[in-house]
Amino acid sequence: MSLKPLHDRILLRRVEEEERTQGGVIIPDTAKEKPMQGEIIAVGSGARSEDGKILPLDVKKGDRILFGKWSGTEIKIDGEELLIMKESDIMGVLQ
Repeated sequence: MSLKPLHDRILLRRVEEEERTQGGVIIPDTAKEKPMQGEIIAVGSGARSEDGKILPLDVKKGDRILFGKWSGTEIKIDGEELLIMKESDIMGVLQ
C-alpha cells in the first residue's frame, strides 16, 4: 500500500539515532527518546493561498529534516511506523 499526503502534509520515516553516547555508554531501549529527525518519503501538492493558487512546499522527497518532539501523527503502513505532519511542523532541513 502507498500513501500520498494531501495539501501541505508530508510523510516521513524517523531516522534512528546512535545507541551509544560520545563517551561510549550504551543507552538501553527504555531510556531512549524517539528521534526528532526524519527522511521525507512523500509530499503533498502544496498549500492553497487565499486566492486559490497552490503554493509549492519548501521540502522534497529525500530531504532529511528536524521536527518537534510532539509533532505529527504516527501511522502504520505495511508494518512500518511512519509520521505524517504539516510542513509548518518542520524546524529545518539538515544538509
